Amino acid sequence: MTGLSSTPRLIKGALVGIDPKNPVASIVAFQYNPHSMTRKLEARQAAGGERGEAFRLTGPPKETITLAIEIDATDALEEGDPIAIASGINPTLAALEMMLYPKSRDVIKNMTQSALGMVEIDPAPGPMILFIWGPTRVLPVKLTNFSIAEEAFDPLLNPTRAKVDLGLAVLSYNELKFGSPAHALFLVHQVAKEVMATSNVFNSAAALGGGLKL
Repeated sequence: MTGLSSTPRLIKGALVGIDPKNPVASIVAFQYNPHSMTRKLEARQAAGGERGEAFRLTGPPKETITLAIEIDATDALEEGDPIAIASGINPTLAALEMMLYPKSRDVIKNMTQSALGMVEIDPAPGPMILFIWGPTRVLPVKLTNFSIAEEAFDPLLNPTRAKVDLGLAVLSYNELKFGSPAHALFLVHQVAKEVMATSNVFNSAAALGGGLKL
Protein backbone atom coordinates (compact mmCIF):
# COMPACT_ATOMS: atom_id res chain seq x y z
CA MET A 1 0.00 0.00 0.00
CA THR A 2 1.42 3.37 -1.01
CA GLY A 3 -1.19 5.40 0.86
CA LEU A 4 -2.08 7.17 -2.38
CA SER A 5 -5.64 7.48 -3.57
CA SER A 6 -6.90 7.90 -7.12
CA THR A 7 -9.65 10.17 -5.79
CA PRO A 8 -8.53 13.83 -5.90
CA ARG A 9 -8.92 15.99 -2.82
CA LEU A 10 -11.48 18.65 -3.63
CA ILE A 11 -11.24 22.17 -2.29
CA LYS A 12 -14.47 23.01 -0.54
CA GLY A 13 -16.41 26.11 -1.48
CA ALA A 14 -17.36 28.50 1.29
CA LEU A 15 -19.05 31.71 2.33
CA VAL A 16 -17.05 33.81 4.77
CA GLY A 17 -18.47 36.82 6.61
CA ILE A 18 -15.81 39.26 7.86
CA ASP A 19 -16.59 41.91 10.45
CA PRO A 20 -13.92 44.63 10.96
CA LYS A 21 -14.47 44.33 14.73
CA ASN A 22 -14.40 40.53 14.63
CA PRO A 23 -11.98 39.21 11.97
CA VAL A 24 -14.00 36.10 11.17
CA ALA A 25 -17.64 36.51 12.14
CA SER A 26 -19.04 33.62 10.11
CA ILE A 27 -17.46 30.80 8.14
CA VAL A 28 -19.68 28.35 6.28
CA ALA A 29 -17.55 25.79 4.43
CA PHE A 30 -19.76 23.74 2.14
CA GLN A 31 -20.05 20.21 3.49
CA TYR A 32 -20.63 18.99 -0.05
CA ASN A 33 -19.80 21.15 -3.04
CA PRO A 34 -22.91 21.80 -5.17
CA HIS A 35 -23.14 19.79 -8.38
CA SER A 36 -24.10 22.91 -10.32
CA MET A 37 -24.04 26.68 -10.06
CA THR A 38 -25.89 29.23 -12.17
CA ARG A 39 -24.25 32.55 -13.04
CA LYS A 40 -26.04 35.40 -14.82
CA LEU A 41 -24.16 38.39 -16.26
CA GLU A 42 -25.81 41.61 -17.42
CA ALA A 43 -23.77 44.21 -19.31
CA ARG A 44 -23.43 47.75 -17.96
CA GLN A 45 -23.75 49.68 -21.21
CA ALA A 46 -23.45 53.41 -21.64
CA ALA A 47 -26.82 55.15 -21.92
CA GLY A 48 -27.87 57.31 -24.83
CA GLY A 49 -27.23 55.07 -27.80
CA GLU A 50 -25.36 57.76 -29.76
CA ARG A 51 -23.50 56.80 -32.90
CA GLY A 52 -20.10 55.33 -32.05
CA GLU A 53 -21.07 54.64 -28.43
CA ALA A 54 -22.51 51.15 -28.90
CA PHE A 55 -19.48 49.37 -27.47
CA ARG A 56 -18.86 51.61 -24.47
CA LEU A 57 -19.20 50.01 -21.03
CA THR A 58 -19.65 51.85 -17.75
CA GLY A 59 -18.19 49.04 -15.65
CA PRO A 60 -18.02 45.28 -15.19
CA PRO A 61 -21.24 43.31 -15.76
CA LYS A 62 -23.78 42.87 -13.00
CA GLU A 63 -23.36 39.25 -11.94
CA THR A 64 -25.65 37.08 -9.87
CA ILE A 65 -24.96 33.55 -8.65
CA THR A 66 -27.47 30.95 -7.52
CA LEU A 67 -26.59 27.58 -6.03
CA ALA A 68 -27.96 25.01 -3.61
CA ILE A 69 -25.97 23.53 -0.74
CA GLU A 70 -26.73 20.57 1.49
CA ILE A 71 -26.09 20.49 5.23
CA ASP A 72 -26.24 17.14 7.01
CA ALA A 73 -25.36 16.22 10.60
CA THR A 74 -25.69 12.44 10.11
CA ASP A 75 -21.95 11.70 10.11
CA ALA A 76 -21.30 14.05 13.04
CA LEU A 77 -24.08 12.41 15.06
CA GLU A 78 -22.69 8.94 14.35
CA GLU A 79 -19.25 10.13 15.52
CA GLY A 80 -20.75 11.50 18.75
CA ASP A 81 -19.99 15.15 18.02
CA PRO A 82 -21.32 17.06 21.08
CA ILE A 83 -22.35 20.15 19.09
CA ALA A 84 -24.33 18.08 16.58
CA ILE A 85 -25.95 16.11 19.41
CA ALA A 86 -26.97 19.28 21.25
CA SER A 87 -27.95 21.50 18.30
CA GLY A 88 -28.05 19.51 15.05
CA ILE A 89 -27.19 21.81 12.14
CA ASN A 90 -28.51 24.93 13.89
CA PRO A 91 -25.00 26.45 14.30
CA THR A 92 -24.34 26.25 10.54
CA LEU A 93 -27.75 27.70 9.70
CA ALA A 94 -27.21 30.47 12.26
CA ALA A 95 -23.84 31.34 10.69
CA LEU A 96 -25.57 31.70 7.32
CA GLU A 97 -28.45 33.73 8.68
CA MET A 98 -26.19 36.13 10.57
CA MET A 99 -24.82 37.28 7.23
CA LEU A 100 -28.17 39.04 6.77
CA TYR A 101 -28.32 40.51 10.29
CA PRO A 102 -26.74 43.72 11.55
CA LYS A 103 -24.72 43.23 14.72
CA SER A 104 -26.87 43.46 17.85
CA ARG A 105 -24.39 45.93 19.39
CA ASP A 106 -25.01 48.29 16.46
CA VAL A 107 -28.77 47.87 16.75
CA ILE A 108 -28.67 48.64 20.49
CA LYS A 109 -26.45 51.67 19.83
CA ASN A 110 -28.87 53.04 17.23
CA MET A 111 -31.88 52.40 19.50
CA THR A 112 -30.13 54.28 22.31
CA GLN A 113 -29.27 57.21 20.05
CA SER A 114 -32.85 57.31 18.77
CA ALA A 115 -34.20 57.35 22.35
CA LEU A 116 -31.89 60.29 23.11
CA GLY A 117 -33.42 62.25 20.23
CA MET A 118 -30.64 61.98 17.68
CA VAL A 119 -32.10 62.62 14.22
CA GLU A 120 -29.49 61.05 11.95
CA ILE A 121 -28.96 57.37 12.62
CA ASP A 122 -26.49 55.48 10.43
CA PRO A 123 -27.77 52.12 9.17
CA ALA A 124 -26.00 49.30 10.97
CA PRO A 125 -23.33 47.71 8.73
CA GLY A 126 -23.35 44.02 7.93
CA PRO A 127 -20.26 41.85 7.44
CA MET A 128 -18.19 41.81 4.25
CA ILE A 129 -19.09 38.50 2.62
CA LEU A 130 -16.72 36.54 0.42
CA PHE A 131 -17.78 33.73 -1.90
CA ILE A 132 -14.86 31.33 -2.24
CA TRP A 133 -14.95 28.82 -5.06
CA GLY A 134 -11.42 27.63 -5.69
CA PRO A 135 -8.21 29.70 -5.81
CA THR A 136 -9.21 31.72 -8.88
CA ARG A 137 -12.64 32.79 -7.66
CA VAL A 138 -12.70 34.73 -4.40
CA LEU A 139 -15.44 37.32 -4.79
CA PRO A 140 -17.05 39.96 -2.57
CA VAL A 141 -20.78 39.32 -2.67
CA LYS A 142 -24.05 40.41 -1.17
CA LEU A 143 -26.24 37.58 0.08
CA THR A 144 -29.53 38.75 -1.42
CA ASN A 145 -31.75 35.87 -0.35
CA PHE A 146 -31.83 32.24 0.59
CA SER A 147 -34.42 29.63 1.37
CA ILE A 148 -33.99 26.77 3.81
CA ALA A 149 -35.78 23.45 3.46
CA GLU A 150 -35.30 21.55 6.75
CA GLU A 151 -35.74 17.87 5.96
CA ALA A 152 -35.02 15.92 9.16
CA PHE A 153 -35.07 16.58 12.91
CA ASP A 154 -33.74 15.04 16.11
CA PRO A 155 -35.94 14.29 19.17
CA LEU A 156 -35.49 17.92 20.36
CA LEU A 157 -36.66 19.17 16.93
CA ASN A 158 -33.23 20.48 16.01
CA PRO A 159 -32.84 20.21 12.22
CA THR A 160 -30.30 17.56 11.22
CA ARG A 161 -30.52 17.85 7.43
CA ALA A 162 -31.38 20.79 5.18
CA LYS A 163 -31.10 22.08 1.63
CA VAL A 164 -30.30 25.79 1.27
CA ASP A 165 -30.87 27.70 -1.98
CA LEU A 166 -28.57 30.74 -2.08
CA GLY A 167 -28.86 33.93 -4.13
CA LEU A 168 -25.72 36.06 -4.38
CA ALA A 169 -24.99 39.38 -6.08
CA VAL A 170 -21.33 39.93 -6.93
CA LEU A 171 -20.04 43.32 -5.77
CA SER A 172 -17.66 45.03 -8.19
CA TYR A 173 -15.62 48.22 -7.94
CA ASN A 174 -18.77 50.04 -9.11
CA GLU A 175 -20.38 49.34 -5.72
CA LEU A 176 -17.35 49.15 -3.43
CA LYS A 177 -15.32 51.88 -1.79
CA PHE A 178 -11.98 52.58 -3.45
CA GLY A 179 -9.12 51.26 -1.35
CA SER A 180 -11.24 48.76 0.56
CA PRO A 181 -10.14 45.08 0.71
CA ALA A 182 -13.26 44.02 -1.19
CA HIS A 183 -12.53 46.58 -3.94
CA ALA A 184 -9.00 45.18 -4.34
CA LEU A 185 -10.27 41.58 -4.35
CA PHE A 186 -12.65 42.20 -7.23
CA LEU A 187 -9.97 43.98 -9.25
CA VAL A 188 -7.62 41.01 -8.73
CA HIS A 189 -10.44 38.72 -9.87
CA GLN A 190 -10.92 40.73 -13.07
CA VAL A 191 -7.18 40.78 -13.85
CA ALA A 192 -7.02 36.99 -13.37
CA LYS A 193 -10.00 36.58 -15.71
CA GLU A 194 -8.28 38.75 -18.34
CA VAL A 195 -5.18 36.52 -18.14
CA MET A 196 -7.30 33.37 -18.57
CA ALA A 197 -9.16 34.92 -21.52
CA THR A 198 -5.83 35.74 -23.19
CA SER A 199 -4.58 32.17 -22.73
CA ASN A 200 -7.70 30.96 -24.54
CA VAL A 201 -6.75 32.94 -27.65
CA PHE A 202 -4.13 30.35 -28.64
CA ASN A 203 -6.62 27.45 -28.47
CA SER A 204 -9.27 29.38 -30.35
CA ALA A 205 -6.84 30.56 -33.02
CA ALA A 206 -5.61 27.00 -33.60
CA ALA A 207 -9.17 25.69 -33.85
CA LEU A 208 -10.18 28.50 -36.21
CA GLY A 209 -7.12 27.95 -38.39
CA GLY A 210 -7.82 24.23 -38.65
CA GLY A 211 -11.40 24.90 -39.65
CA LEU A 212 -10.34 27.19 -42.47
CA LYS A 213 -8.19 24.56 -44.17
CA LEU A 214 -9.52 23.47 -47.53
